[in-house]
Amino acid sequence: MLAAILLSFGVIFVAELGDKSQLMAMTFALRYRWWVVLGGITVATTLVHLVSVAVGHYLGVALPTAAISIVGGIAFLVFGLWTLRGDDLTEDEQNKAGRVTRSAFIAVASAFFLAELGDKTMLATITLATDNDWIGIWIGSTVGMVAADALAIIVGSVLGKHLPEGFIKIGAAVLFFVFGVWLLLEGIFPDSSAGIIGGGVVLAMSVVGALARMVWKRTHPKPPSELGSDLLRDRLELLEEGKRPTE
Repeated sequence: MLAAILLSFGVIFVAELGDKSQLMAMTFALRYRWWVVLGGITVATTLVHLVSVAVGHYLGVALPTAAISIVGGIAFLVFGLWTLRGDDLTEDEQNKAGRVTRSAFIAVASAFFLAELGDKTMLATITLATDNDWIGIWIGSTVGMVAADALAIIVGSVLGKHLPEGFIKIGAAVLFFVFGVWLLLEGIFPDSSAGIIGGGVVLAMSVVGALARMVWKRTHPKPPSELGSDLLRDRLELLEEGKRPTE
């Protein structure tokens, strides 16, 4: 069993480096607490790899990966819209923060579960389970994937503490849209590069749009009257939050 654990850990850890799963983990870590993201990924990975070793060891059949990929793509597009809408809480909703945490956990777990079904790491786990101890493959592959995604969570958590809230919200939404288009096209056009190309196009268009917006702001600065209004509004928001505005 130890040999199976070490083998599957090494294979899956290396396969996850630079994979879309790591980017997904970093994106979720920008929006949610690191332990919520890590917990959701762990649960999803445990279930996916349990299915993988069962398929590889007992059934030897393939799952309808195209349909699952389409569903996952739609889910990520919804996550992108959800992120743009924001999660501002009213005073009454402040007492319901636990529900927000639970919904974030469910969102992360379900997203990773759908995204990993039919992914190369699942196929690799299925292959390893056909000729090795399935329990060892299950443990090693799960730990390997969680370890690789934990690196991305650390990066996302660090960036989330140093980037403006507006930038994080827009950036996370863009990445969710990229993953959504990627998975959607992978399901519609399997065995092709349509998913990667489509996701790249969405990302490129977003970057171009962001650069165009920066250029527009530089060439069309706000008049002093509007700048004063913005400063007054920011001070009022700070006072409402009980913070002392700085000069």
